[in-house]
Amino acid sequence: MNMKNLIVTTFIAFSPAALAELNVIADLGGESTQAIFEAVNRQDTPPASAATPEQGEAAMLPVTTSELSPGNVAPRALQLPGIGSLFIIGDDSYSRQWLQQNVQLLSARNAAGLVVNVESMASLESLRSLAPGLQLAPSSGTELARRLQLTHYPVLITDSGLSQEVGP
Repeated sequence: MNMKNLIVTTFIAFSPAALAELNVIADLGGESTQAIFEAVNRQDTPPASAATPEQGEAAMLPVTTSELSPGNVAPRALQLPGIGSLFIIGDDSYSRQWLQQNVQLLSARNAAGLVVNVESMASLESLRSLAPGLQLAPSSGTELARRLQLTHYPVLITDSGLSQEVGP
């Protein structure tokens, strides 16, 4: 190694940038992703090209959101531009009744549904049979519950508010 390379290497090794600490710009909290990776690691499915969406969903089940339970939701105004129409349900009699009563209005709004408490693919498929044409996806509602201060469902969330009343 020549002298020039030695000086450059020494300068880089002892520069303030090399000794600087990592600064966290933002910590938005959230949940551990360990459960997701555990589900991925334990999959005994064929390669992704042969897997169907149902197989992927089955690996996500059961979904349990302890922060949310069936119950009454007081309507309130929100400002969520661009969210569209999103509804939250579970696999329970209250959610099933609400879904059946509002399926046409939810469909007219092009609403997408999150099923936040569901045990099995059979239960998820049963909910889907009540609302043909609507998208229903199993998903944890923990983050939505925390951010929107929700404790109950079923509920429709739009860019202007949340309510159990779906209305036109």
